Amino acid sequence: MFTGIIQAVGQIEALEPFDGGVRLTIDATDLDLSNVALGDSISHNGACMTVVELIPQSKYIIDVSNESLRCTAGLDVVGGAVNLEKAMRLGDMLGGHLVSGHVDGVGRVISFDAIGENRELIILAPKALAKYLAVKGSAVVNGVSLTTNWVRDTAEGCEFSINLIPHTLAVTTLGQIQVGQSVNLEIDLIARYVERMVSLEAKA
Repeated sequence: MFTGIIQAVGQIEALEPFDGGVRLTIDATDLDLSNVALGDSISHNGACMTVVELIPQSKYIIDVSNESLRCTAGLDVVGGAVNLEKAMRLGDMLGGHLVSGHVDGVGRVISFDAIGENRELIILAPKALAKYLAVKGSAVVNGVSLTTNWVRDTAEGCEFSINLIPHTLAVTTLGQIQVGQSVNLEIDLIARYVERMVSLEAKA
């Protein structure tokens, strides 16, 4: 489990294809790896991946399957920046919200406009995720726990707005986001279970 509070921004230093996926070398200079061991989970732009090798000087390797590549964005570009968060430990502060590290869909940035020192980020989410998005609810964008300001259903899917403060822009990759860019989305974990319970009750 994760919180959606980004601990560092890393970089994809190298990509090596293998039968079934790609092997990525992550430069995580600003992430404390002193308590990271082989097999530990780290979120990369919202996608939970397993550390398969530790390299001196704050680097490590992860294997990303073809299925994960198909379902996510931004994990196949050498030199690309990635938001990093280590899995939370029992007793850690939950500063964001409960995040599983499982990407539910890929959205598209519709606009990214300045509002004073802040930025309003508007994203178009796939139709399948529309029922999980609510005003003042939680959403994860590239691994960052955020609050939705408004939600609007469209013929293409569901648009939602997020206000990004200067701190978030400075310490995550969201500060460099571009209109038209694809982003990884994870819906609220509680909403997922509520939808399941309601659907079963409706069938009873």
